[in-house]
Amino acid sequence: MLEFRLENDLINIKYSGKEKISINTINNNVSIGDFLIDFPWEYEKSWVLVEVKEYNNELFYSLVVDSKILLVVFKDKFELNEEILSFFWDIDFLIIKWSKESAKIVDNIEAKAIIPFWDWVDVFLNTKWKTLEWEKVFKLKWDLDDTTTTYIKLI
Repeated sequence: MLEFRLENDLINIKYSGKEKISINTINNNVSIGDFLIDFPWEYEKSWVLVEVKEYNNELFYSLVVDSKILLVVFKDKFELNEEILSFFWDIDFLIIKWSKESAKIVDNIEAKAIIPFWDWVDVFLNTKWKTLEWEKVFKLKWDLDDTTTTYIKLI
């Protein structure tokens, strides 16, 4: 079971391992327990596989957690090409800085669930007629639907 919770500027994820995954939306980094992941490489920590790619001086994170793929994107504007799109494959959860620019990215990536963060989430999603699940804690207890994308706003 995965559990997503927003605490201040951190998206914290509980999973079957003993450590907690923290996504810092201000400092743009990911940590597992006290292990900060801020360099492009492949890591394994506490039953989490992490691949970090650098593209145009920005880091993109792919995590395999309890057989689910989480993609973390801190940049809301970048050029989509084959190199970066090959990294955005078979995504269960896309955690992304949300803006008008990132909406173009989301339109080109198939993700089962999107967890946006940033100040303008509500305004922009309303203009795109997207329904948003408002959750203090989002708990994934079963598989996500393959036919639709779920938008989850952590409050």
